[in-house]
Amino acid sequence: MQTIILVILAIIIIGLIIYNFNIQSKIKRFQNTDQRIKNLAIVQDFMNTIGEDTSVDYKIKKINELIIEKYQIQYSTIVVFDGTEYVVKASNVDERHWDTLKSLQDDENFKDSITTASPQYVSVNSDDEKLSYQKSEMGRAKSAIFFPLYFDNVYVGYWIIESGKPHNFDNIDSTILEVVKDNIVSVLKTVNHQNILESIVRTDEFSGLKSEEYLYGEGKKIIDQYTKSTICMFKIINLKEINENYSRELGNKVITEVSKYIKENISDNYIFIRYMGPKFVIAFSGAEISGVAEFLNDRKETIENMSIALSEDGENEGVCPELNFVVSYYYKGTGIEEVLKKLEKYLDNADPDESEINNI
Repeated sequence: MQTIILVILAIIIIGLIIYNFNIQSKIKRFQNTDQRIKNLAIVQDFMNTIGEDTSVDYKIKKINELIIEKYQIQYSTIVVFDGTEYVVKASNVDERHWDTLKSLQDDENFKDSITTASPQYVSVNSDDEKLSYQKSEMGRAKSAIFFPLYFDNVYVGYWIIESGKPHNFDNIDSTILEVVKDNIVSVLKTVNHQNILESIVRTDEFSGLKSEEYLYGEGKKIIDQYTKSTICMFKIINLKEINENYSRELGNKVITEVSKYIKENISDNYIFIRYMGPKFVIAFSGAEISGVAEFLNDRKETIENMSIALSEDGENEGVCPELNFVVSYYYKGTGIEEVLKKLEKYLDNADPDESEINNI
């Protein structure tokens, strides 16, 4: 009888063990599913940030804030090599420590991490110790994980998370952090093109206007506040003739005077840039073509009646600019560069004697 009872108890115990194992497996699967859902939600937040009409630096800072908030990380810092030096792009660490944080590539603990493209975890064992890279910040960080960042096998910087507690990352899920690191890299790659546009915008010497690249970056943010806008491209059609028959110096003055007059006579809400050579672009944000055409007719008449000379004392012969205008609608969310190509093609193929305002 005792044997039968023992067998029954053993079966019950084994059954409970199996049941407990199944329950633990289900809990683990639920936790993994819950974490995946959380990661997807955070990734969506990342993507929403990328799509905002804000600067590259603002986007990276917001991504870092999301990491700190969503993953409950005490300190998070993103450092990027800009081609000449390491720059702290985002951090919630006091700025007095940034010189240290942008020099971690020189720390012996992290050199192998950069070489092997693998994370490096460092920690002290007690509160009276400090991490190897720290200088005057004994009380701030006691443990850290360093993640090198790579674009297509090219090292571009690093992400480091820190905690004020020793061994605080001992049990953290490294796979989650790898996903976050990959998301940071994706964000940096996605905004890289925007960063290039922002950095190559120039101000033209003679017109005082921003270059074409401005229209694709900061300018587009202003235009896209409206569903529909009118884009105008105009060309000083006799600029080449002025340069060849008079002088390039006089041609440059024509550019200066025409640009100055238009700048003084358009709203601050409109974008006016020098597109290329004798071509200029005005983006009339939120304006209808009918109103724009009337405005341009008045400006065109005034400009073409100007007599522009190198000196104002009458010693030099003056020239009159001749302008050809073309306008078209631009709709928010579409390619503004395609509109500009269409306008430019029209002006380049127009009759050399054409001097009017056309709507295409």
